[in-house]
Amino acid sequence: MTGPHQGQPLERGGTDVESADAAVVLIHGRGATARSILQMADAFPSDGVAYLAPQAARNTWYPNPFTAPVESNEPGRSSGLEAIDDAVSQATGAGIPRERVALVGFSQGACLASEFLARNPRRYGGLAALSGGLIGETIDPAGYNGDLERTPVFLGCSDVDPHIPEERVHETAAVFDRLNADVTKRLYEGMGHGVNEDEREFVARMIADIRDEASTD
Repeated sequence: MTGPHQGQPLERGGTDVESADAAVVLIHGRGATARSILQMADAFPSDGVAYLAPQAARNTWYPNPFTAPVESNEPGRSSGLEAIDDAVSQATGAGIPRERVALVGFSQGACLASEFLARNPRRYGGLAALSGGLIGETIDPAGYNGDLERTPVFLGCSDVDPHIPEERVHETAAVFDRLNADVTKRLYEGMGHGVNEDEREFVARMIADIRDEASTD
């Protein structure tokens, strides 16, 4: 498709994708940049792992809250999902199996990453949705079908996040359970809208496990 986020830069970090055993697609939040979320990877394994970060046009994937009607966030939402697919294709095109490709997003990026995986259910290396959830005014679990084949899914969020209703985190977890993901959900009391050390450590272990699976294949 041709949308607002097509033709934007794809920033890279870690090991060169042509030499990597695993890849992580990092999706930034509203008002941030691909380069800024690449800094998150400083806390993650770099040896053997390629990091790919698509950039949103004007630093925003879609204009309205993720709980607004889906149509009000088009074409940004669909264009953002395509940008994630393009980044995944960069990794798989370099020979990295999809089951060793993980998605990690924060805020708007977490919402897009969640939506991408739920709409494209198959085995991935993992998903870490940090302060985010599935997109739409309401969520109907029956509208999501397929098999994630026990893809690890981590949902981390504050219980009082001003942008992410706690109920949407529970609804998102229910959808991923329905899609046969291996779901870990953690709500942090009074944290606010951010990423804490426990989340970073969990994601680092997820990425290390994905990478290390390559040595046992």
